[in-house]
Amino acid sequence: MKVTLPHLHELKLAGTPIVMVTAYDHPSGRLVDQAGVDMVLVGDSAANTVLGHDAVSTVGATMDELLILTRAVARGCEHALVIGDLPFMSYQVSDEDAVRNGGRFIKEAGADAVKLEGGGQSVQRAAALTAAGIPVVGHIGLTPQTATMLGGHKAQGRQWQHAKALYDSAVALEAAGCFAIVLECVPAPVAAAITRRLAIVTIGIGSGAATDGQVLVLHDLLDIRPDADFQPRFVKQFAHIGAAMREGVAAYATEVRSRAYPAPEHTYAIDPEQLSAFETAVAASAGGDNVLADW
Repeated sequence: MKVTLPHLHELKLAGTPIVMVTAYDHPSGRLVDQAGVDMVLVGDSAANTVLGHDAVSTVGATMDELLILTRAVARGCEHALVIGDLPFMSYQVSDEDAVRNGGRFIKEAGADAVKLEGGGQSVQRAAALTAAGIPVVGHIGLTPQTATMLGGHKAQGRQWQHAKALYDSAVALEAAGCFAIVLECVPAPVAAAITRRLAIVTIGIGSGAATDGQVLVLHDLLDIRPDADFQPRFVKQFAHIGAAMREGVAAYATEVRSRAYPAPEHTYAIDPEQLSAFETAVAASAGGDNVLADW
C-alpha cells in the first residue's frame, strides 16, 4: 500500500515513528522501499554523496541531475512516499520558478512531493507550491544550501532568539500548507517544542528523538563512503557496506589477474560438432579474411 499524506498524519497522531531515508538511484530506492521505510528523499546532498561535486556543499546539484535521480528512485518505490529536493536557485527567485520546477518533479520525475529549505521567503514559496497542488516538505535549522550564511555546518537555535525564530518559521511553514518539516541540527528540546506545537509531521536529523520521525542518508547509515571528509555527529552506521564493497572488488581483481575467474562454471559451452565445424571453417579461411574479424 502506498504511503499517503493522511497516513503520515495518522502515524503522528498514533505516536508511531516515521522512517525516512535519503537515496539517489533505482536499486537503492527498491531496497529501502522493500525494507519498509515510509518516505524516501532524493536529496540535493547527491551533489557531494554520489555526483562528485564539492565534498561538503550541496549547492552544485542541478535540476537536471536531481530530476534524473528522482525518476530513478521513484521507479523503485511502490510503497514509500518519494520527495524530490528542490536544488539551490530553483525556487529562491520567484513563486513562478518554484511552481514550475516543483511541477517538473511531480510530472517528469514521478515524485509525490517536493522539499525546500528555510523560512522567510521560502514560506511564500511553499504557499505558492501548495496552492498549485504540489505537496511540500519544509526544512529548517541547518539548511545546507545556505550553510555559508549560517557560519558553516553546525547546530542552529542554540541562542533563545534563534530558537524562537526557528519555532516561528515552523509555524509559518505549517500555515503555508507544508505537510511535514525537516528539523536539521536543532537542539533536542527546541525540536521537541516545535513537534508539540505542530499538527504536521516533523522529521529530525541531528535533532533528538522527540520528532515524529528520523532521516539519514543511505550512504551514511550503511557506511558506503567510509573515506568521506565530513561525518556529522548525528550519523550512526548500521552496517559497513563500503568496506564489503571494497573487499569484494579487490577479491574480483585478484581472481581476474590470477585467471581463477572465470572458472568453467562461469562460461558457456558449445556442442562438439558445432565446435568442429567452426574450427574447420577457420582453417579453411587461413590466409584469407579472418572469419572472427566481425566478432
